Amino acid sequence: MTTTDTDGSEAHPRFAAALRELGLDDLHPRIRRFPDATRTAAEAAAALGCELSEICKSLIFAADGVPVLVLMDGSSRVDLDRVRGALGAEKVTRAKADVVRETTGYAIGGVPPFGHRTRTRVLADRSLLEHDTVWAAAGTPYTVFPMRPEDLVAHAGATLVDVRERTS
Repeated sequence: MTTTDTDGSEAHPRFAAALRELGLDDLHPRIRRFPDATRTAAEAAAALGCELSEICKSLIFAADGVPVLVLMDGSSRVDLDRVRGALGAEKVTRAKADVVRETTGYAIGGVPPFGHRTRTRVLADRSLLEHDTVWAAAGTPYTVFPMRPEDLVAHAGATLVDVRERTS
C-alpha cells in the first residue's frame, strides 16, 4: 500500500480538484493507492484490512430515467423498492456503465461520493453512520480515502434514508 503525494496525484484529477474546492486539501495525504484493484467493496476491505461495512459504495441508479447516487455500506445491498419510495419514483433500475461515466465522470469501481461531472440527487443509507470512519473510492479503481461518515454525507449533499435490503 502506498499513500498519496501531498498534491493528491494519486486521486483522479477531477476528485483532487473537488477536494480543493471543498477545502479538503488535508485529505490528499490520506488517499491510498493499491497495486491491485479496489473496485469492489470486498477488494477494498481486503486491501485496507477493514470490515466490509466500513466501505462506502457509490452506486448510480436511474429513477424514472434520472440518475441518482446511492451511498451504501459495503456489506449491504440496496433495496430498489425502498429507493423508489424514498424518491417517489415509479421505476428504479441500476444505471448502465455509460450512464455512470456520463453522469459522474468516473468508471464503475472508482466512483467517489462527490466531485462528479454533473449534480445528481444523493441518498445515503443510515448504516454508514454506524462507523467512526468509512472508506470510499477516490475516482479510480485503485484509490480510496477515509472520512467520517457524517462529513461524507454532508459533502455529498446526501439525504439520509433507510434503503438497504432487510435481512430475514
